Amino acid sequence: MNQSELYLMMTVTGREKMREFNRLYQDKGLDTHFISLGHGTALKRYMRLLALNESEKMVCLTIVTGRKWLEVKKAMSVRLRIDAPGVGIAYIVPLAAVGGKRELMFLTSGQGYEKGAEQTLKGTEQELLVVIGNQGYSEQIMDAARKAGTRGGTVIHARGTGQEKAEQFFGISLASEKDLILIVTPTEKRTEMIQQIMRDAGPDTGAGAIVFSLPVTDTAGMTLRPQTEELEESDLKAAES
Repeated sequence: MNQSELYLMMTVTGREKMREFNRLYQDKGLDTHFISLGHGTALKRYMRLLALNESEKMVCLTIVTGRKWLEVKKAMSVRLRIDAPGVGIAYIVPLAAVGGKRELMFLTSGQGYEKGAEQTLKGTEQELLVVIGNQGYSEQIMDAARKAGTRGGTVIHARGTGQEKAEQFFGISLASEKDLILIVTPTEKRTEMIQQIMRDAGPDTGAGAIVFSLPVTDTAGMTLRPQTEELEESDLKAAES
């Protein structure tokens, strides 16, 4: 793990425990999170083995540097005893890119990270775009993504923290209720799609979207073909009918 690189830290725990995690993160200077309600799917015998009594979970997404992760990981072990059954889990996934330098500064505020916007951090053929926008604007965000060639995405409802800090960076008030849009795209389309979303649905619009991407190392059940190929097939079917 590179301590100077960026990662998405994902925390999964119960509703009550999430408050303790949030307090720890704030004490460590991590004020910006995106929290969603989740649901555990593990078999009951494994839930009992892990002492995870609640099927309802909270999922928290936070951008961290490798250095900050090591600091927070140590604090979770000492202060929250995360290694004990039933407390929760936390893990990190390397980021591939962040859309916009101002947005990068917002997501990494207080962590001393310096790197240009939309810079490739990991090399893969496909990436997962994570778009966080104000709730109710998912169609505006998806319309922008479709202009750059996407076929669809998945929307998850969440809430954000650190909105006061957001106003300092963007000069506007951002809603705490969020839509989290997940889009898988070929890496070669990543920059175009990020730029299109930032133009049509970025922080200066009602959607207030922030975009970053994660490397996708493998997929199953999806074929990522050029949009022109799909259009040619649809035209052919229309002509035959």
